[in-house]
Amino acid sequence: MPSTTLSIPTPDGRSDAFAAHPEESGTHPGVLLYPDAFGPRPVLWDMARELADHGYYVLVPNVFYRHRAAPVFDLPEHITAEHRPALFGQIMPLIEAHTAERALSDAGAYLDFLTAQPEVGAGPVATIGYCMGAVLAMRTATAHAGQVAAVAGFHPGALVTDQPDSPHRRIPGLTAKVHLGLAEGDMTPEAITEISHAFDAAGVEYSCEIYPGTVHGYTMSDTDAFDAAGSRRHWERLLALLGDTLKS
Repeated sequence: MPSTTLSIPTPDGRSDAFAAHPEESGTHPGVLLYPDAFGPRPVLWDMARELADHGYYVLVPNVFYRHRAAPVFDLPEHITAEHRPALFGQIMPLIEAHTAERALSDAGAYLDFLTAQPEVGAGPVATIGYCMGAVLAMRTATAHAGQVAAVAGFHPGALVTDQPDSPHRRIPGLTAKVHLGLAEGDMTPEAITEISHAFDAAGVEYSCEIYPGTVHGYTMSDTDAFDAAGSRRHWERLLALLGDTLKS
């Protein structure tokens, strides 16, 4: 599977990124894949390759590029519960610094770069994300409704907050089809109800599903949160969504 490391110009500098695409010549639908809080790393690149094997050009940006290139953190080969407190001591300041304003500034640059690649077709793209990446995928989709036909978030971060810039408050501008794959406990029943009402009011086609027996991070095979059944379900839902929206 062809893959490469790229450098994306942004208003604040250059973001390193990883891209994978099918071996077949021609153009393919584009997918912007936002990583979880641990940042771009081999497991994300493997997931990008797997998705590319299904016929997509996949771009994985380093959203923490303002601090350092990927892999951003010195991660153990397998992340356990014992590792998390020290790691999140490093990670949380970077997450807090990645404001909605920065996220939206980067999103435009990422989409411009993705759609300009010669291997990417002229049609709409998808934004997908994991953990904090799900929030970024939703922000990108709501800010660029004309370009984004599908958005997927798995074990998402805070999509519903009481802040004025909460992602769910931007749903009235959304035109993409949405799938949210929640781990048990990712969102309160009240938050699920609130975001569902926002989707319904906007006329958005969506599914919001709790994957049984999973914990936050269930797609990430380099962590002890990984759940094989949950990961398979995530691939099934994701490929169905992309097939319906980008290949139909």
